[in-house]
Amino acid sequence: MKNAVIGNNKQKANLIVLGAVPRLLYLLQQETSSTELKTECAVVLGSLAMGTENNVKSLLDCHIIPALLQGLLSLDLKFIEACLRCLRTIFTSPVTPEELLYTDATVIPHLMALLSKSRYTQEYICQIFSHCCKGPDHQTILFNHGAVQNIAHLLTSVSYKVRMQALKCFSVLAFENPQVSMTLVNVLVDGELLPQIFVKMLQRDKPIEMQLTSAKCLTYMCRAGAIRTDDNCIVLKTLPCLVRMCSKERLLEERVEGAETLAYLIEPDVELQRIASITDHLIAMLADYFKYPSSLDHDLKHAHELRQAAFKLYASLGANDEDIRKKVSLGEGRPPVLTASRQGVTPT
Repeated sequence: MKNAVIGNNKQKANLIVLGAVPRLLYLLQQETSSTELKTECAVVLGSLAMGTENNVKSLLDCHIIPALLQGLLSLDLKFIEACLRCLRTIFTSPVTPEELLYTDATVIPHLMALLSKSRYTQEYICQIFSHCCKGPDHQTILFNHGAVQNIAHLLTSVSYKVRMQALKCFSVLAFENPQVSMTLVNVLVDGELLPQIFVKMLQRDKPIEMQLTSAKCLTYMCRAGAIRTDDNCIVLKTLPCLVRMCSKERLLEERVEGAETLAYLIEPDVELQRIASITDHLIAMLADYFKYPSSLDHDLKHAHELRQAAFKLYASLGANDEDIRKKVSLGEGRPPVLTASRQGVTPT
């Protein structure tokens, strides 16, 4: 079954229709099943979950999550890792309600305890947390169960995937949360404060994904009041990094994320708005956000995302300073809608 379904969505759908999921879950939960058989069942279920959203819905209808969470109580590490891998795939699907992770109050502390088992448990659990942390209630639950202390040391892991998922965890934990952000400022990892580690991770020689996520962490901590807006790590490191992400050399998703995060960072602070407006020709750079080809439906969606991100950043840049507003409306970086307006195509 495992070999049949790998990379084949049609075969996955066929197996689900034939009733494979209840049978696999039955074998997974049977005390008489060997650990090897249970592990293989978890692997096949994980492969089925990697198919379409309908596949994930079918798995959820069969109550797969309680069965896999029960599997985490095993003493066999390979089986635990297989269950976590499957849970990761299911929880990262948009059709899975995040609340299913928090239904049983014993689950979060047990996941925290499993973080020390292997780099795979670290990667999968951090990924589950970062996808299932939606809003202050989830942040509070994870924070109260020691998420900061348990995840902080993973930022120095030898595994890039572990470091990256830990970083993503901190970005969702810190977002609009003063309590978490104030705690993060004072956390030491191998003798270094967490903000210093984030700054190292947004240097140019690091992968773009790492730079962006580190910049998000520092941005959210700053907006939550844990880091001053005139701190060097914001003015000299975070802001320039986010401006770099707006360059047309970056991937579309990176440009959108960079512009939206920068807009959020500078929104309440006039000095950051002024600095951003004169950094790396940012205003001129934003004009390129309106030049994305939009002949196909897929491109239309991306073009809309780019324009939306650009307008958010224009709004933040010009929120308080008349000189910056003039730069946007009169300079080479003005949006096409303003150009047309000035030419009399539409009323101003």
